[in-house]
Amino acid sequence: MDIARIRAQFPALDHGVAHFDGPGGSQTPRRVADAVAATLTAGLANRGTVTEAERRAEAVTLGARAAMADLLGADPGGIVFGRSMTQITFDVARTFAQAWGPGDEVVVTRLDHDANIRPWVIAAERAGATVRWLDFDPATAELGDVGTVLSDRTRMVAVTAASNLFGTRPDVPAIARAAHDAGALVYVDAVHLAAHSPVDMAELGADLLACSPYKFFGPHLGALAASPALLETLRPDKLLPSSDAVPERFELGTLPYEMLAGVTAAVDFIADLASSDPDRRTRVTESMTAVEEHEDRLLQRLLEELGALEGVRLHGSPARRTPTVLFDVDGHTGREVYEHLATRGVNAPASHFYAIEASRHAGLGDAGAVRAGIAPYTCDEDVNRLVSAVSELLSSGS
Repeated sequence: MDIARIRAQFPALDHGVAHFDGPGGSQTPRRVADAVAATLTAGLANRGTVTEAERRAEAVTLGARAAMADLLGADPGGIVFGRSMTQITFDVARTFAQAWGPGDEVVVTRLDHDANIRPWVIAAERAGATVRWLDFDPATAELGDVGTVLSDRTRMVAVTAASNLFGTRPDVPAIARAAHDAGALVYVDAVHLAAHSPVDMAELGADLLACSPYKFFGPHLGALAASPALLETLRPDKLLPSSDAVPERFELGTLPYEMLAGVTAAVDFIADLASSDPDRRTRVTESMTAVEEHEDRLLQRLLEELGALEGVRLHGSPARRTPTVLFDVDGHTGREVYEHLATRGVNAPASHFYAIEASRHAGLGDAGAVRAGIAPYTCDEDVNRLVSAVSELLSSGS
């Protein structure tokens, strides 16, 4: 990867800030912003085939479905867009719960972001179903054996493909196989994985997979991927005149066409990071493989150099992880570390980051810790600045 070329495409980096806040939302390349603006000002109407504005909205929508399918190894006919991953998951959980009742079981994990926990917990409780929790080792942040919480009454297993707090990448394919053997479906939160690794729904064994384009250079919205056949079996709440076709029946109201154009631009940007293959899915896979190699190298540097500082405590040591580091500095609250780093032009916030169950289970309470996330545009100098700023704080003693 040509890091200098990649960084030059992000106007936000011109401000000289080292952005380790990517897990909360990446920075945006110029071509994505241009695509949003061009679509918004080109003339839009509701989707249709009569006017140019209608046809443009139709083409933008289908283009975004195709782009997300190429990113996730999915069927474009099963791509659903919504306001956010959280909103989509609430909608999907309510819809599935229509068929649940007493005796049915739903599995959630304490490693997950709350967006892949609370919608299922609430839906299950309202249906009278039982929620079963899969825990993780607080020391390593490794997920436990899903077999201990499965039964022939399990209807859904909701699991993260990568923890946004510790970076842990559970063995989702193995979890999916066990869940399917028990007769359950698998809902995978790929929000934190899609920004760092090639994603293939079939390889993961996901029946439904959700992500957020704003975590991988796109606009603020959410997306769901599933097979059209599975979506056909679901009857979500909708307006009477709204389309009953799949995937439209899951999309409430008019889609944000300009944001969808930004999604396509973001996927095209990813595809061009480190590949020139004529097939976009192949380019995406090759580019994200290169991203993973680049980020893993910087991750090892960051882990080693922060770990070598006396007074820094790293949380979690998963065997397989995204480039995400959670840490504390002795004698300082997470907020104090966060604020000090900001004065040095380093953005690395402190929180539980909505992984509230994970933070509590790991003994970090609701305060959480400082999180540094590496992105494709992160460079060695960014790592130097972060480590130097932490070292300075330790040396100052204040």
